[in-house]
Amino acid sequence: PNGHVAAAETPADSISCLAWSPVQDVLAAGSWDKSVMIWEVSQAGVVFRTSFQHEAPVLSCAFSGDGQRIVSGGCDQQVRLRDLQAQQDIVLGRHDQPVRYVAAIDELNLFVSGSWDKTIRFWSPQQQSPVLTLQLPERVYAMDVKFPLMAVGCADRHVLTYDLQAIQQSTAPSAAGMSALKTQTRSISCFPDRNGYVLGSVEGRVSIQNSQDSKKSFTFKHRKESEINCAVNAIDFHPSMKSTMATCGSDGFFAIWDKDSKKCLKKFEPCKLAVTAGKFNRTGSCFAYSVSYDWSQGHEAYHEKLPRQVFLHQYQAE
Repeated sequence: PNGHVAAAETPADSISCLAWSPVQDVLAAGSWDKSVMIWEVSQAGVVFRTSFQHEAPVLSCAFSGDGQRIVSGGCDQQVRLRDLQAQQDIVLGRHDQPVRYVAAIDELNLFVSGSWDKTIRFWSPQQQSPVLTLQLPERVYAMDVKFPLMAVGCADRHVLTYDLQAIQQSTAPSAAGMSALKTQTRSISCFPDRNGYVLGSVEGRVSIQNSQDSKKSFTFKHRKESEINCAVNAIDFHPSMKSTMATCGSDGFFAIWDKDSKKCLKKFEPCKLAVTAGKFNRTGSCFAYSVSYDWSQGHEAYHEKLPRQVFLHQYQAE
């Protein structure tokens, strides 16, 4: 769709997450086929580089700040750390339920994971047990870290934010409350200026929460012309245009918005299947998105011939 470049090799099942290296145009995708696949992106196209396996579907992956390592987590309840050069991985840590989200916190030399076991755990390669554990009111359904802000969307619409600069002194959240949306939280993304977060729900609404100025908080519908309620599977901010963000839906629709002027900057032709993830690269010149079945219709709607694809859109400021 949309004349965008597609990756040649793709996973054998639905794609759950995407991550860009912070130092070069290298893209990783985690999949329900238990793999994390890695491509190199250049003018010449999208070239498959390597992949590695978990023991169950992968739900989240992220690069370390130097781009040398990938942390990943999923339904095998493990947090893995892959050294890309050595092509080896270690189990950093374990949860008691599937791991929904992982990130590298380079400023603290730690990795973080959020799980359906109602905890967030911080890990160091130097030790087996968690450096720190946060108890949550519910399961982690969405999470984002932009140091020092960590935003967590839990089951039952709980939303918590943490100041990671103070986390080793106090494990209490800086704010805890309920989502401004009526249904389950599916996605969350911290503002680049750290003054709030954007949250997406399973019924297609988006909530802009400004922690500094509540007058700037509002909600809107991800796809105005649609009668069907669909999940907002992913939200991501442009790295340099701080109020520009993308939203991706389970109805195959994705768009670029300016949250400050409350305008839609660009709508894309809807894809035939759900857009399961979407991420800008480090310069913001490229937007990667994945199209595959997102399991929102249950296993009855799944069959092996459903397409699974990673696409790249060369992004110019609209």
